[in-house]
Amino acid sequence: MSGSPAAGVPARHPAEGRTAGRPGVRTLRPYALRCEHRITPLGIDQPAPRLSWRLASDLRGDDPVAYRVRVTEDAGDLEDGGRLLWDTGRVADPGATAVDYAGPALPGRTRFHWRVSVWPAGSDAPSEADSWFETGFTRADEWCAAWIAQGPCPVDVMDAPTEGEFALDDHGLAPCPLLRRSFTAPAGARGRVHVSARGLYELRLNGERVGDAELAPGWTDYRHRVQYQTYDVTALLREGENVLAATVADGWWSGFVGFEPRRSGAHYGSSPQFLAELHLTGPDGRASVVATDGTWRTGTGAIRHADLLKGECHDLRRAADGWELPGFDDSGWPRALVAGADHHLLVASVDEPVRAMAELRPYSVERVLPGTHVVDFGQNLAGRIRLKVRHLAAGARVVIRHAEVLDGSGRLYTANLRTAAATDVLIGDGREHIVFEPRFTYHGFRYAEISGVPELAESDVVAVALHSDTPWAGEFDCSDAELRRLHDCVAWGQRSNFVSVPTDCPQRDERLGWLADAQVFLPTAALNADVAAFFTKWLRDIDDARTPDGGFTNVAPRLVGVADEGAPGWADAGVIIPWHLYRVYDDPRFLARSLEAMCAWVDLIHRHNPDLVWRHRVGPHFSDWLAPGTPTPREVVATAYFAHSARLTARAAEVLGRKDAGERYHRLADDIRRTFAERFVTAEEADAEVADGVSVRVAGDTQTGYLLALAFELLPDALVGAAARRLAALVESAGPALLTGFLGVALAAPVLDAHGRADLAHALLLRDEVPSWRFPLRHGATTIWERWDGWTPDTGFRAPSMNSFNHYALGSVGEWLYRGVAGLDQAPDSTGYQKLRIRPRPGGLRHASARHESVRGTVTVTWERHDGRIALRVLVPPGATAEVYLPTTDPGSVRESGLVPSADDPHIVFVSAAFDHVLYRVSSGAYRFTATHPPVGGRAGTPEAARPRPSFTPSRRTSEPAAKPSFARSYEEDTP
Repeated sequence: MSGSPAAGVPARHPAEGRTAGRPGVRTLRPYALRCEHRITPLGIDQPAPRLSWRLASDLRGDDPVAYRVRVTEDAGDLEDGGRLLWDTGRVADPGATAVDYAGPALPGRTRFHWRVSVWPAGSDAPSEADSWFETGFTRADEWCAAWIAQGPCPVDVMDAPTEGEFALDDHGLAPCPLLRRSFTAPAGARGRVHVSARGLYELRLNGERVGDAELAPGWTDYRHRVQYQTYDVTALLREGENVLAATVADGWWSGFVGFEPRRSGAHYGSSPQFLAELHLTGPDGRASVVATDGTWRTGTGAIRHADLLKGECHDLRRAADGWELPGFDDSGWPRALVAGADHHLLVASVDEPVRAMAELRPYSVERVLPGTHVVDFGQNLAGRIRLKVRHLAAGARVVIRHAEVLDGSGRLYTANLRTAAATDVLIGDGREHIVFEPRFTYHGFRYAEISGVPELAESDVVAVALHSDTPWAGEFDCSDAELRRLHDCVAWGQRSNFVSVPTDCPQRDERLGWLADAQVFLPTAALNADVAAFFTKWLRDIDDARTPDGGFTNVAPRLVGVADEGAPGWADAGVIIPWHLYRVYDDPRFLARSLEAMCAWVDLIHRHNPDLVWRHRVGPHFSDWLAPGTPTPREVVATAYFAHSARLTARAAEVLGRKDAGERYHRLADDIRRTFAERFVTAEEADAEVADGVSVRVAGDTQTGYLLALAFELLPDALVGAAARRLAALVESAGPALLTGFLGVALAAPVLDAHGRADLAHALLLRDEVPSWRFPLRHGATTIWERWDGWTPDTGFRAPSMNSFNHYALGSVGEWLYRGVAGLDQAPDSTGYQKLRIRPRPGGLRHASARHESVRGTVTVTWERHDGRIALRVLVPPGATAEVYLPTTDPGSVRESGLVPSADDPHIVFVSAAFDHVLYRVSSGAYRFTATHPPVGGRAGTPEAARPRPSFTPSRRTSEPAAKPSFARSYEEDTP
């Protein structure tokens, strides 16, 4: 085969590959400037913040050759000749898209402006972009605020419960404390307020909400770290009297968290505490501070209890109207209790907060009883309800219950919530118009039962989706309507469970940061969204949770009731996650911050398992959790992860220049690999028609066993082909179907694809019986289920003790939709998408596309098959290259933008041709390849119009939302 031009077809010459001189063409330019992976962060405490940028250009090969970064306190000084705090000068580094600040120490509570200049080849004129960041406190002794709380309240007299107000279950929770302080400010004053809570807080200044963070300050192990947020409140200040007013709630600090019946709540404290420090600067430069102390006044109001699991109750008869405004008489309120003045655990937030990210109107409202309605929002989500209520009499009650699914009678199915009441209550005081929206709870739900409202219109109720603001960075599309819906289910599962920490589920009494769920799903999550800052924070939670002997735990933050000793595949996330984040974001600090803990973890396993078979110190050893097939031997799972963690630790050490450590852990990984083969792998001669003449068995002979052995490269080279054949045979004999659980499912499609069986990966995507991804879709799923068979027509609901319908672990197949189906990937030795690998696996699809906003810039892949040809469009960001695998059996049919690629074109280089593809290496820019391709044959999945659904499903309707919400509100959304 040859890459030479076909006869009679004009060849492209190098000059034709560029678009210079065309009207409207934009050349190399930086965009999406970040500080610490965030746009314009307010109040950071990182002494050497990472400044980064992405690149775009309309030209091919328009790559950077050098950059310059300048930092100053005054934006005007960024111009040439200005007084700079730090200047890198021109740095010749074509691959750079980030630099760590290396100037003088940054003073606290100061705004810094910075500019990046980028030079393209052959030009003395750089393209530039500006941004800013602001520091918070740099030392604990800079704080002057005290932790304050509500003092002990007099015990109310108690009457015997009766039907009515006193029968209301408050779950032993106290009313939410209100804290206020008035102060004066001059006209034109500027203000920054630094805020935290042991618990949750909502802050107002003169009645206006400060910021838009929900469930702030977020969940950490408060024994190690307490986050604070910084807000610019200049626009909310007024001349004269002002009022700072805070409502605090139990949250993770003192509320119900987890499922341990002997310790269901109050894990860190008994009641919430609040801390705030407002720094004012007048127009004359005079500074003053308003801080929490014993002069603040405290009371209670309408929120009688608020809890993340139990729900929230507002009794408007108890409302303290106007308490957050100037002029309110608080003389009857007692002074706040000073609970402490310790600041050594306070740290600035490193991630974006939870925000209200979308609103969904009802799909339907059904009256099931007089005064009781069931609302279907058409989408399983994490969030809360906003409800308009009219004419609610004093003492009259509206109750909102939440559920993911309905039972056979059309009522809420809540058995799988376990002890999570997930109930919000509004008690009226006779007001004519009320808008009720809880503020310190969230629920996992698709359905809401609203009782106490005689008539309910669709316009009266909205579902508000809450999740950490991880800016969406990926898109996937294809010709199969159900695959598109599968991607949507994966995405909604991610949104629902990225709530301060990556939780397992948002609905029941759990919602914990399980490490295995996160590590198997991370490759998918990082394609869907920019999760760098989110996981920066959670890696600190993982580190805080470590045991004294160096072990990683199973959940982070660490919680009573979950075994501290980490299980294989769970605790190994402390190694796997930093490595993957480094590869995606090209930030070696993920490794530098984690390497010590990675080494300690591998050493701990080695110390207790000197024979290199991991059987001791395995914690609860969940194995391949919820696998429907024959269990994989636990020692196989454990030893495979032991080898994998050792290998990744070695690679991390090499990246950081720790040569000795790298060599030591590589030797250990090699030894474990040999031990794995000796203990768990057998080989024998096979039939003569088998190419390599060998048959292989991994102990247990399960799909997961082979997936682990192949994915982690634990087999002798001579046995790899036979093991891949055995894996394929097991998948085929099962349906084809997967019989894997949480650990195996993430590896299935990538491993099959890597060993030449992309057809089987597609077959798994097409399967619509249990176990499969399509079965839940056919029965109304709008998120990924915890179990393959969470509900079936024959068995109904599975055991309610472990049956979530919003659990992203099995959604880890989303990675292969991008990497395999669309073909958007990076080379194994690449970081930050600098060396792309574009290799679509069309299967029976007619078209597919993917976009990913990488740290280097936008990457897109779009392919379409029509009339015996395939068209492949690729966008490669500046500074990157791509290997493009064009699926065709006829190299001579290849065209790029209608022309035969020229051997003289430096932007398109022919590399090789094989029986099923032609490989080109291309520089940055946009390309459109075409070639002959066999027509679509076989089963192609669900066509563009979705097929009919069964008459009964747990959701009782299709899974398409009534109105697709917009996620454009993300503070970090931006485009080239």
